[in-house]
Amino acid sequence: MQLTVNGDPKTFDGPLTVAELLGRIGLDGRKVAVERNLEIVPKSRYAETRLGEGDRLEIVHFIGGGAPDDAPKSAHAAAPEDTWEVAGRRFRSRLIVGTGKYKTYEENARALEASGAEIVTVAVRRVNLTDPKQPMLVDYIDPKKYTYLPNTAGCYSADEALRTLRLAREAGGWDLVKLEVLGDPKTLYPRMIETLEAAEVLVKEGFQVMVYCNDDPIMAKRLEELGCCAIMPLAAPIGSGLGLQNPVMIRMIIEQAKVPVLVDAGVGTASDAAIAMELGCDGLIVNTAIAEAKDPVKMARAMKCAVEAGRLAYLAGRMPKKRYADPSSPLAGLI
Repeated sequence: MQLTVNGDPKTFDGPLTVAELLGRIGLDGRKVAVERNLEIVPKSRYAETRLGEGDRLEIVHFIGGGAPDDAPKSAHAAAPEDTWEVAGRRFRSRLIVGTGKYKTYEENARALEASGAEIVTVAVRRVNLTDPKQPMLVDYIDPKKYTYLPNTAGCYSADEALRTLRLAREAGGWDLVKLEVLGDPKTLYPRMIETLEAAEVLVKEGFQVMVYCNDDPIMAKRLEELGCCAIMPLAAPIGSGLGLQNPVMIRMIIEQAKVPVLVDAGVGTASDAAIAMELGCDGLIVNTAIAEAKDPVKMARAMKCAVEAGRLAYLAGRMPKKRYADPSSPLAGLI
């Protein structure tokens, strides 16, 4: 039997079911999702779905890139009562950590622990069929402990994003997802027209959509009106580390939104995180700034502290800016 698996032609002795194919390759069906001829095969039907000559299959899993409803409560929140909510799920940590670019899964897991984050972004990619026993992200970052947030990193069209997130839901059963449709490889700026198209379809299919977008208040409002559960404008281009480039527009998005607003992309160091939180953001997503730091674990801890400090400063309310000096000590009673 001739099959095409993850883009490569392969020959197997037939007949075969999906479950039998996974067994021959050496994959755990609980950790992967299977697409047959562009249609997702539910896990419950692996044993009964027979493969035919010429079938094209995609077998994917979660990797570092970009949980249950009873997500764990972090002991490191800025204040026990200062929680935030997205898609009916409540969290204490306002920091979401990505899982890409780390040297090892072990380093990723240690940085995640240091960050105090409860949500991690993950990408969906083809399984490595040449080494099916290769460790997977779920072996190091437990989806029962952390909320996995599947994203569409690397998708440049609405169709690619939809296909990816449908597979993600089959692989792990999660409906809370991060949508991003990119415009080009150089800027990784969001392609907003197709982002809107994909968001509308996903919401209709029952997904809870957290959406990466540009810093345009009009587009942000439209995404909210479509039913997205969180708006995530960029601070700067993905992976640039430039920090918040347009605080005025970010503040406008925050002021008009009735759903959480999280800064996504462009944070470079802890001070960037604090500035974003001082604007009133509900949280932020950080990946490259931690993963590519000289010491990712220390930077993860710094980001945790910065998010908490920025949030507390926002709640406290900063002093007004003044053009001239204003003495701290009273002038009355001077000698």
